[in-house]
Amino acid sequence: MKPAAIDTFYARLAARMPEPQTELQYSSPFTLLVAVVLSAQATDVGVNKATGPLFAVADTPEKIAALGVEGLSRYIRTIGLYNMKAKNVIALSQILLQQHGGEVPRDREALEALPGVGRKTANVVLNVAFGEPTIAVDTHIFRVGNRTGLAKGKTPDAVEKVLERVTPDRWKLHAHHWLILHGRYTCKARRPLCETCVVADLCEWPEKTIPA
Repeated sequence: MKPAAIDTFYARLAARMPEPQTELQYSSPFTLLVAVVLSAQATDVGVNKATGPLFAVADTPEKIAALGVEGLSRYIRTIGLYNMKAKNVIALSQILLQQHGGEVPRDREALEALPGVGRKTANVVLNVAFGEPTIAVDTHIFRVGNRTGLAKGKTPDAVEKVLERVTPDRWKLHAHHWLILHGRYTCKARRPLCETCVVADLCEWPEKTIPA
């Protein structure tokens, strides 16, 4: 996709969603971090159903750590891989208390050193909690990037590198949310809603269901 088309692509998504927000419910950098860790291979809706009751009783590293793995598991057992995620959340809470004064670090290396936190999770936290212009590539963004021609790549990391390079600076802060929401509600995996897509004419996907 050419630079002018990319700029127009983002401009149209921005016009439809001027202030895009994460759909995960959180009240602090810590609760955001926990929610994102829990969201791996799970839906935001499913995570929110579990974290609502959880955060009502435990919304700090101290309180989460005090629950222990078994106690935390009771709250998140409706989420896939909950046993492993419970262990990771307890461990990262303990590390935050021991090494970071109970605060979520605004540093990629420190974030990725936490159990259960990879590059995508770190990017989400840096973007949402701290306003960094990072782009976290999940399955939706990976699909949108490759399908539309906005950013093609064989791996999420490859797509992220292309997006970092081609996304104009003025769009980078919200690019992650525009693309993920577009992929979640319009450019769906099985049946994309090309007929209502605001960037359909810019899309390079040969199978789109409207005239080029």
